Amino acid sequence: MDFIKNFTDLFCPLSLDSLTKFKELMNLKKLQKGVILCDLNEVPSNFFILKSGIVRAFIIDEKGKERTRTLFTPISTTGSLRALILNEPSTSTYECLTDCEIYEGNFSHFIALTKTNHEFSQFYNKILEKIFIVVEKRITELSTLDATERYLKLKNDVPNIDNLIQQYHIASYLNITPVQLSRIRKEIYSK
Repeated sequence: MDFIKNFTDLFCPLSLDSLTKFKELMNLKKLQKGVILCDLNEVPSNFFILKSGIVRAFIIDEKGKERTRTLFTPISTTGSLRALILNEPSTSTYECLTDCEIYEGNFSHFIALTKTNHEFSQFYNKILEKIFIVVEKRITELSTLDATERYLKLKNDVPNIDNLIQQYHIASYLNITPVQLSRIRKEIYSK
């Protein structure tokens, strides 16, 4: 099974020549739980495609508390896109919550390909569209779903999530406290 081809096909099938160039850009890495892909205030140079594992993006609020903004699961891109595009320090930290297999690619090399190859330009456009849709969906869910509904949605999206990452990370992602998550889980599993 060709993971990179399957990934590109999700967005925009590439010709053999373009697929080969994209593969040459990517390097597979096996990372342990706790590895930081991009740290707060770091100016990143690489983007990542998550093959296996879970990565989170988190911020630290004014009280010093970590707030999980995003959970990345396979097959998705991860990394500080805003910081990459603007060539500025990241406002979030990207951390492996589990052991992960990721493909790492240099963003500026990828962008150079988009400027000389129409297929890459389309591919990049499709990735940006997908990221926009995912972010908009997340904002809508936070605005319209209650905590129990958000938890059930996460469980539907990542069925084994409770066994993969710490409960406080799940609670933070859901924008609730660990105590609230415990109550929700108790109520759901008592039914």
